[in-house]
Amino acid sequence: MAPEARIKIFLKNGATALCAGAVVLSSFSLGAEAARRHHRSHHHHLPRTPAAPSRPLPYPQLSLPFEIPGAQYLPLAWADVKGWGDDNHLAAYKTFRASCKPINAQNGAAEAKAEPKAEPKALGASLGEPCRVAKTLDLTDDGKAKTFFEENFTPLRISRLGEPDGFVTGYYEPVLEGSRTQTDVYNVPVYRRPSNLFVRGYKQDSVSLPNKGPVYRKIGRRKLVPYYDRGEIEDGKIAGRGLEIAWLKDPTDLLFAQIQGSARIKFEDGSSVRLNYDAYNGYPYTAVGRILIERGIIPKEEMSMQKIREWMAQNPDGAKELRRANRAYVFFREVNLSDKDEAVGAQGIPLTAGRSIAVDKSLHVYGTPFFIEGELPIESERAKTPFHRLMIAQDTGSAIIGPARADLFFGAGADAGRVSGRLRHPMQFVMLVPKSLDPAPRAAKLPIPDPRPSEKIAKLFPQTDPAKTGTPVAASAQGKNETIAVAGPVPLPVPRPAIEPAPEPRRPAKNRPHRPQ
Repeated sequence: MAPEARIKIFLKNGATALCAGAVVLSSFSLGAEAARRHHRSHHHHLPRTPAAPSRPLPYPQLSLPFEIPGAQYLPLAWADVKGWGDDNHLAAYKTFRASCKPINAQNGAAEAKAEPKAEPKALGASLGEPCRVAKTLDLTDDGKAKTFFEENFTPLRISRLGEPDGFVTGYYEPVLEGSRTQTDVYNVPVYRRPSNLFVRGYKQDSVSLPNKGPVYRKIGRRKLVPYYDRGEIEDGKIAGRGLEIAWLKDPTDLLFAQIQGSARIKFEDGSSVRLNYDAYNGYPYTAVGRILIERGIIPKEEMSMQKIREWMAQNPDGAKELRRANRAYVFFREVNLSDKDEAVGAQGIPLTAGRSIAVDKSLHVYGTPFFIEGELPIESERAKTPFHRLMIAQDTGSAIIGPARADLFFGAGADAGRVSGRLRHPMQFVMLVPKSLDPAPRAAKLPIPDPRPSEKIAKLFPQTDPAKTGTPVAASAQGKNETIAVAGPVPLPVPRPAIEPAPEPRRPAKNRPHRPQ
């Protein structure tokens, strides 16, 4: 064939191949564009289906029968309560019965209303049942009083989470010398609550405002600002307004009366006045004893109210600065009590020396019995007097915070002050919980869960004979006829084998025709 003919055939075949390639490429691009449009229409423009709602649990959401924030507790048997049989249960019963009077009155008022007030605390209104029983029992026998507590309560050891013991301090009612008028000797005023002191949620004439939370000074009809602190009040911010109930000799006497929350003031003519906590100025309480410990002035192991008094008497300028470090200030009200009556606690009834305690009001219910056990320096500063006594919660205090924290009331006068002033000790707390909150009977009302798939598990993990496998048998099972179910060890999953990835086959290179230059 002639060279010109060969060239014509080659060019013709090349043009045909190029046309075919163009057709293939165009059809490929059209197919790719169609695929992209299909993907967008099916995956981007369709509305997203909402997620399936979470499947409810097969059991109802039941609240715990007994729960105190930040506390740990352990149910006990009465035989496990150390010193329980050695106490004077009749004295504790009389104190508990006194607490039942306001409890029964409150429960009666709640039943009369259509919507009783809900109680957020752990015990709630559960003390109503044992109080109704106590109302019908005027006991005079210690053994019967002991039986009453054992039949109506369950012992529960309680402490702060992560701590084995609780903590106790003591308080008392000071008896102070004073005057109804200001003199050169008596020039420290004891103030009643000012009329411009305001607490949200309370009327200004309410009795006994709370000892926690913000307190304001009302200016005009709407403006509220923080109330004066201790330093400002001592400097005379509310002087001359007719708020003075009485006058004392020493500002230290007033400080300790405010810490205790009550006082008896004896006048020169033989008369007296009884004072109780009424309100405070809204600043948190700062323990002056802790400040002296932190400054290294009084060692922690020697700290007591008597030591504080001695230091403040020897250092008047330092005492003034120390008082003002505690910015909290307490206002009092007069109460109609004779000298034979004890101070009135926050529950609204007279306290009982040696049986009443102050607790954290935000966690506990007034009237709750606590059995407190340990050793305390009752007889002297170095003594370790065994203390195991059933106490009744009837009071509170701004420094009493926690589930196992109590202030023991020791009565009035100097002797009670000396004993209570040296108490700062860890103690065991056993809380007496009404049997209506006992977890055992409440657990009987809980729904039984579905049976576990034990048959399937038994097929997957068959039991083995301990005699053949050498598994030790429990020492307690020594009877020949006793059947012991011993589960064999659960086999661990077989480790995944290491598989080397297969090399991908190399694609053969395509022979592309060279374009003529």
